[in-house]
Amino acid sequence: MSRAVLVDLTRCMGCRSCQVACKAWNDNPAEETHCLGSYDNPPGFSADTWSLIQFNEIEYAGKFHWVFTKRQCMHCEHPGCVAVCTVGALTKTPEGPVVYDASRCIGCRYCQYGCPFGVPSFEWDQVLGLISKCKFCVDRLEEGLEPACVKACPTNALTLGSRDEMIAEAHRRISARPHKYFGHIYGEKEAGGTSWLYISPVPFDKLGFPDVGEQPMDYASLVVMNATPVTIVAAVGALSGLYWLTKKKTAANEKQAARKKRRK
Repeated sequence: MSRAVLVDLTRCMGCRSCQVACKAWNDNPAEETHCLGSYDNPPGFSADTWSLIQFNEIEYAGKFHWVFTKRQCMHCEHPGCVAVCTVGALTKTPEGPVVYDASRCIGCRYCQYGCPFGVPSFEWDQVLGLISKCKFCVDRLEEGLEPACVKACPTNALTLGSRDEMIAEAHRRISARPHKYFGHIYGEKEAGGTSWLYISPVPFDKLGFPDVGEQPMDYASLVVMNATPVTIVAAVGALSGLYWLTKKKTAANEKQAARKKRRK
């Protein structure tokens, strides 16, 4: 059964309990940040920050909205990061999480280019840096527990369940209170669907959510990755052909020069 989390942004109060719980469960250290005058602290993902809260002040439909937004890996149904990983360090599990195996990672950063949400983060402070990201608390899910962030949320802004159940619940809330919610579930179809689903009082583009379309992200990634060996083989073949043609021409020139020398 594929698991998913429904994030109700009308319930989030920006307390950052989820952010603290994530760091505590995963033994990720606090970071020194310099965001005076900004609520977004830290301002983005890093090797030690897998979950964060962003704050938006928005005027929409004649009303002023304060919207706190929890962000983390979206755990796509068809993850581009998995498709571009050449060593199998990233895999999509049937239960929903996109998990990462650091023992296989070579730090190539292809996953960063394959992710439309800007999630995988490189360990810039390490000599041989690898990648780091939210793992959907797969270790807790395996024990029948909620992810640490979901467990810590005091306002029930985060709800864990099967993906089908969470989509149905999102539609129920929107239908029951259309004046409260913008009529769209972000993640239901974006990038082919994700395991983190959002409902919001305002359009998602006003919150900085990317417009990634409905095409699965692994499609373009697979095209590129599948084309890479062909391109390499073609390039090697072309260069080899050019090398042998050049060598043959050089040999012919040398032979002709030797004949002229003997005639003299």
